[in-house]
Amino acid sequence: MDDKDIISILSDRTGLLIDHLGKRYNLIHYETPEDFLAGISLDSKLFILDFDHAQESALSLIESIRDLCGHIQIPIFVLQGKALHQTSLQAFEKGCDDIIDADSPIEEITLRCEKLIYNKVANDQLQAQVKQATELAFIAMSDTSDLGINIQFLLEVHQCANIDELGMRLLQAVNAYGLKASVQLRSEMGVKNMEASGIERELESKLIWELQHDGRYVDFGRRCVMNYEQVSVLVKDMPIEDEKKYGALKDNLFSLLQGADARLKALENIQQVQDQQHMVKSLSIKMQGMMEEIDAGYQVVMKDIADVVEDVSDGVNEIIMNLGLHEEQEKALEKIMEHGLRSTNDIFSKGLKLDESFQNVIKELGVFLSNDKVKFSAEQRKKLLSIIEQS
Repeated sequence: MDDKDIISILSDRTGLLIDHLGKRYNLIHYETPEDFLAGISLDSKLFILDFDHAQESALSLIESIRDLCGHIQIPIFVLQGKALHQTSLQAFEKGCDDIIDADSPIEEITLRCEKLIYNKVANDQLQAQVKQATELAFIAMSDTSDLGINIQFLLEVHQCANIDELGMRLLQAVNAYGLKASVQLRSEMGVKNMEASGIERELESKLIWELQHDGRYVDFGRRCVMNYEQVSVLVKDMPIEDEKKYGALKDNLFSLLQGADARLKALENIQQVQDQQHMVKSLSIKMQGMMEEIDAGYQVVMKDIADVVEDVSDGVNEIIMNLGLHEEQEKALEKIMEHGLRSTNDIFSKGLKLDESFQNVIKELGVFLSNDKVKFSAEQRKKLLSIIEQS
């Protein structure tokens, strides 16, 4: 059929009206009300009822047409005969859009038809625009809601202090979309599998682990595994019957996975820094103990050396007195001994100064290690560095 508008016409007669309208429209002609109701075309732009039946029969037909059309608004144009002259108001109440005497000029009837068809086309276009606007409004509302869920998750996820809290936040965000899911987080801190109920399901955890490298989306029925590096989610009730919603959910949930993965990496880095700080602190405490032991041993050695030198000096002086040396020889030996004592004392004094610097280093290191956060102020760092360089 060509692109002409369709008119369904009920008429028990043929003549000028059908010939005239047939040139401009595609006519579907019925001769009896029963045929009209049985073959009614909802693609029609206009129904024309051209008959002169009794009042009750005509009004009942209009009402039946409206019932069959339902929400589809197709105008009804009645060409009334004598039997309907007193029922125009009732016809309008039943759903008739226009009434004209059947004996009216063909030009006027045609003009009335064109007006009704024009209004029908305009109304259809308006309804289509309203429907489109309504759909766009619902989409916008849905997108806004989804965006709110994602923004809220991204704001909260950076406050997560551990992997358990991160997994629970992710489950809550997925649940906000009306979905049931399992979550798996993989990191140096271990593999964490979580359910909304809190009880891990071994079969689902194994499934996610096996599919973590099989692409971003792995679909099987209503279930879908979504992967992003160290984070995976198994959604158990995807709306596969709604393709548009299905695609939107995938995009939105994937952004949640990206945010969770970024925070998981941040938690890994925090844990690494804490481990390194603990290791440095443990090593530093061990070094401090070793340095204190070395310092104590150093002082003992210095004292022992001084004692040995004094003993040697006393012994030599005692031997000199019994050797019977003349005065010059005794003075020469005494001079040698005095030089040895002075040199030893000088070395001992230098050792004391070195020990004093060493003690300062140990003291400042002790202040540093007494801080649980292993954190030095700029002034403390400069002071300790200066002491070490001077030492």
